[in-house]
Amino acid sequence: MCRLAAYLGEPLFLEELIAKPRHSLMRQSLRAEEAQVVTNGDGFGIGWYGERDEPGVYREVMPAWSDDNLLALSQTLRSRLFFAHVRAATAGGIARQNCHPFRHDGYLFMHNGQIGGYAQLRRTLESWLPDDLYALRRGATDSELLFLLALARVADGEALPQAMLGVLDRTMALMRERAVHQPLRFAAVLADGRQLHAFRIASDGQPPTLYLHKRKGGTIVASEPLGDDEPGWDLLPVGAVVTLARGRVSIDIHRAEACAVS
Repeated sequence: MCRLAAYLGEPLFLEELIAKPRHSLMRQSLRAEEAQVVTNGDGFGIGWYGERDEPGVYREVMPAWSDDNLLALSQTLRSRLFFAHVRAATAGGIARQNCHPFRHDGYLFMHNGQIGGYAQLRRTLESWLPDDLYALRRGATDSELLFLLALARVADGEALPQAMLGVLDRTMALMRERAVHQPLRFAAVLADGRQLHAFRIASDGQPPTLYLHKRKGGTIVASEPLGDDEPGWDLLPVGAVVTLARGRVSIDIHRAEACAVS
C-alpha cells in the first residue's frame, strides 16, 4: 500500500509534511507503521498549486528517501495546497508515468488502494472513457484510470466528489457482475485548486487508513499521523467523504455496497 499526505490552508513549506515531522512521509516511505507493506520505495511524487490555475508536479521512480532533489525542493517550495505520495506498486509497473499524483488541467489526484480483479475489469473500465480522456492516459495504473473516469463525469456536469463516488459505485457494480472476489479499497485525495476532497471507502468495509488533522492555519489529510507525539489526529470513519475549503471542513458518509463474492 502507498502512503500519502495533503494540505490545504495558509501557505507553508512542503518540508513541514514530508521531511520535518518525526513520522514524515519520507520516513514512511522507508518504514510505514499502518500499512501491509512497510516499505514504499517504488517512486514518489509531489503536486502543488502556485500562481497559475494548473498545478505543478514532480514525480520520480527512485525511493523518496534517496532523492536529494526532493529534499531541496521541499525546503524552498511553499504552497497553500499540495499533495505528496510515496508508492508501493500494485497495478502497473515501476515507471514515472505510474507515480502519483496525477494531473489534468486544474485537477490533482492521488490514491492508496486497488480495484480488486483489475486485470479482469480493465478493458471494460477503459471503454467507459471518452476518446479525448483515453488519449491522455499515460500509465497502466487503476488509480489514473479512476481519476480520468471521474473527470469524464465532471465534464458532463457532475460535482467533483459526486463524480468520483459515481465511478466507484459503477466499478463495484461491475465487480459484482463479474463475480470478482477481491475488494475495492480506496483512500484518495482529489483537488481542483480551491477545494480538497478526501475519500476513505472500501467494498469490504476495510479501507486503508486516512487521518484528518486540523492545525493552526490549515488542515492535513494523511495515511498516518505525521507526528506520533502530536495530538489531534483523527482516523476518518469508513465511508468518509471529506471536503476541505478555506476555513471549513465537512464530512459525509458514503455507503458502498459490498461487491466481494465469498
